[in-house]
Parts: sequence; structure tokens; C-alpha cells
Amino acid sequence: MMLVSGLIITVAPVRAAHATEAHLLIEADTGKVLEAENATYPWYPASLTKLMTAYVTLMAVKQGRITLDTLFTVSPTAAAQSPSKMGFRPGTQVTVDNALKMMLVKSANDMAVVLAEGVGGSIDGFSAEMNAAAQRLGMTQTSYVNPNGLPADGQITSARDLAILARAIIHDLPEYEYFVHIPSIRYGHRVTQNFNKLIGRFPGADGFKTGFICASGYNLVGSATQNGKRLIAVVLGASSGTMRAVRAAQMLERGFANNTLSWLRPALGTVDNLAPIAATPPNLRDEMCGPKRKHPASDEDDDVAANTTTTGASVMSFLATGVQPPALRPADMIAAAPAPSDPIIVYTGPTRTGAAIAAAAEADAARDAPPKAAKRSKIAHGKPNGSPAAKSEAGTDPKSKHRVSVTIKPGAAAKPSAAEGDGAKAANAKKPNAKSARAKQAAAGAAAKSKPAENAKGESRQ
Repeated sequence: MMLVSGLIITVAPVRAAHATEAHLLIEADTGKVLEAENATYPWYPASLTKLMTAYVTLMAVKQGRITLDTLFTVSPTAAAQSPSKMGFRPGTQVTVDNALKMMLVKSANDMAVVLAEGVGGSIDGFSAEMNAAAQRLGMTQTSYVNPNGLPADGQITSARDLAILARAIIHDLPEYEYFVHIPSIRYGHRVTQNFNKLIGRFPGADGFKTGFICASGYNLVGSATQNGKRLIAVVLGASSGTMRAVRAAQMLERGFANNTLSWLRPALGTVDNLAPIAATPPNLRDEMCGPKRKHPASDEDDDVAANTTTTGASVMSFLATGVQPPALRPADMIAAAPAPSDPIIVYTGPTRTGAAIAAAAEADAARDAPPKAAKRSKIAHGKPNGSPAAKSEAGTDPKSKHRVSVTIKPGAAAKPSAAEGDGAKAANAKKPNAKSARAKQAAAGAAAKSKPAENAKGESRQ
């Protein structure tokens, strides 16, 4: 009794501290519930919606309605979706295979709409298929209005329903399950790591998907297999992208450890039998995206506190001595760099094989690259740079256009009277000086030679 009382005292504060989160851990094969907290509380699914988009699309492939090579076209509606997205222009074509990879790894909202319109004819038509699938699977707390999880009235689920969906993907689509555990993709020169930080870090991690909107917080459905036993963990409402992965890793670690005190916990039955709670989904907008948050929140949140360099160095030092390194804590696992892997190449256009895949990737990279800035040249724009050559190319020196040649006759220095002045001017006008005339002709000839041909007409007016 003292032991049990002590456990109650230590566990209660932890539960109170995470009242805004929902957690669930189940066995994939049996559906047996190992841990549950707020598991049937309604929640906004965010991009976890894309798991159902993938399920409906792949069921259409399995039923023969489409193939993975089927080409779908990016519509203006798809192109207008909010990030995260691939950003393809309307009219771009992409295969079902590539659209699924982009949607599940990069969480591309535009690719979710491309699949929805291609499979269901429209967003509304596809949403009806999603809801029909949810009801068939027993996801009684779930409703969908779009294929990507962007904020919308009526887009609701629960940890219980998401665990049921994860089990359905494993059992109904084993031949396509690889889509939910791709470590990274490369489009052109851009490499995107899977937002699910369990993959490549937690031993045996093999799925599924993350999600985030301000109202829901950071969500994750993850799975791992160890010694032939597969577990599914669901975390809703975590405070960061790292924390949702740490929470899931902690649950998975406990589930695989076969805790000797498990007999103290009451039997929780199977995931299907968890009783739904009638409530309004919590809105975590102020907490996740309010003014107190230091950095803008997104599904790409990278709130890593641990020192990955130190962690890697300590492991290498143990390996150098031939001693087995100590097991890492979940927080250290998530903080470490993922295991090396080759990104899966994704591309636009029809299905390609062999070297043609690399060629398609290079073509996408070239098309996606920003245009090179044109070289600006003062001379090209007709702007002289101050050198004599430039002045010659641009035209005669502007100062020379208004020069006046004046010839002073010897002995004419005396000033004429006012009356004589007008007469003298008139006489001089009638008798032009020969030297002056020759000088003017020479100047005019030089100007004509230096002025470009197209400006000769203009020069003639001066």
C-alpha cells in the first residue's frame, strides 16, 4: 500500500502538468492499449489529416481505380494552398507516387489537394470518401472537410481514432506502407528531412506523420518495431516539434521495456473500446502562436536543447574502446542527428527510370532556380561614363553645341559710339570674315563625323 501510495503521489503532478496534451500507446497487432491520457478527447488533426488522404488514395490504387504512375495536374486551387507546399505552378503534372512522397515527407498541402482532386474529382468529393473510410474503420470521433488539415470548421479527430487509422494503414496496405517512413526526399537541389524526428533516431522507428496548426499544437503519430513487436504512439498538443517526438519516444521505450510494475495499472482494453468524450477540441492558439512565443511556430519547428556534438563524441569514444555505449535517453536520441540515408528523388512529369530520373531532377532544379540578374551596363543604357571614348559614343560634348566663334579685327578695339555701333554691326553682318567662315565649316564637319549616324538629323537643327 505504501508503494502504491508513493506511485500515486509521484504520478499525479506529471499528469496535471500535461493536461493540455493527449497521449496514447497501443500494440499494432492486437490494438491493446498500453497507455492512455485524454485519448478520446476531440482534437484538431492538422497535417495528420494527410494519413487519411494517403489511405484513401492508396486504397484507390489497390482497387485499380488509379495507379502510382497516374498523372494528376496541379490546379489553381492546389497552387493557392498555404505552406508548407511544393509551390508548383498550375498546369504542372505529377504522378501519384511522387505526390504521395512529397505530401508525406514535406507535408505539402498543395500535393494533398492534387491527390484529392485527382481521386475524388474535387475537395468536397474526396472529403466524402475520407469520411466514409473513417466510419468504416470505426473512427467515430473524426470528420474531414479538406485533405490537408489546414484550419477549418468540422476538421476533428482524436488520439483514439488516429491510432485506429495507423493500424488500418499497416494491415490494409502493407505493400504501400513504405510511404510513411521515408527519411528524406530530394527535389532538384532541395533536400527535405522527414518532420517525424523518430525516423532515423529511435531504434526501429518505421512511421508515420506529424502535424501542426496553432489551434492543435504539435501532433505526431509514430510507430516502431523491436524484437518482432510493433507499437503505435500518438501525441497531440505538444509544445514543440522536438517535444512531441520526445514524448512518443518515452512511451515507446516504456512499452518495449515491459515495465515490471505494469501489473499495478488497470487493464485498458483495446483502442476500439475506448469511450469517446463529448467536448469541444481545445484551442491552443494563444499558447502556440501568441506573443509570448520567441519564434514563429510551424511544423518545421526545431527546438533542440541537447548538444548533439557531445552526444555523438561520447558514443564514438565507447566504440573506440570496444565497450557497448550506454543507452541514450529519449531526449538525447531526438536531439542527435538522424542516421545517414540517401534522399528519395522526387520530380514532376511522368514516371521515369534509371538515368532518366536524375535528368528529370536536374530539369526541375533548372526550372526552379531563380533567374540570373541581368548585367547592367551604363554604355548599354546610353549613359556616358565620363571617358573620352564614351563621350564620342554618346555624341558630341554637350558644351560644344552652344560655342560661338568670335574674330576680332586688328585696330577695331576702339568702342564705336552708340549711333555708330548699330551701323557697324549691320555692316559686319553683311561682310562675314573669311577666317570665321572657314572655322565654322571645320567645326561643323568635325561634329558631323563624331556624331552617330542616327543623330545626324538632330545635329542639323543646331
